[in-house]
Amino acid sequence: MRISKKCQYALRAVFDLASRNAGEPIKIHDIARDQGISARFLEVILNDLKHGGFVESRRGNEGGYMLARRAEGLTVREIIEYIEGRISLAPDWPRNSADTAFLGNEAFRELWQEVNNAICEVCDKTTFANLVEFERAKRDKYVLNYNI
Repeated sequence: MRISKKCQYALRAVFDLASRNAGEPIKIHDIARDQGISARFLEVILNDLKHGGFVESRRGNEGGYMLARRAEGLTVREIIEYIEGRISLAPDWPRNSADTAFLGNEAFRELWQEVNNAICEVCDKTTFANLVEFERAKRDKYVLNYNI
């Protein structure tokens, strides 16, 4: 499975919203600028995420987008599966097809299912609050200190 640009941008947009002051709308052009995403494409993505219940929008001069839920309760898996569909590295192989006659099919079916389950588990337990916290910790670790 390859994550599409649309999905990558959706993850980055949600991350951006999670990292800012909760409850205050953020303008599309601010997110687009900070994340290096085309404002037009970001508008489409945020509209999709709005229909999925992940973000809310406010109109007007003080309008923009914000998370519809707390970052602590919003997982990476939810966004990926909303944009891309079910996470799957390998196609589902029917157990009664002609392909099952090949040596190793059952073993590989089991292997890919385990790999898929591991990826789903990591994405399911990773919230956007976790990602924001991790990013801040990494950035704070490498803050330049000019004390002499």
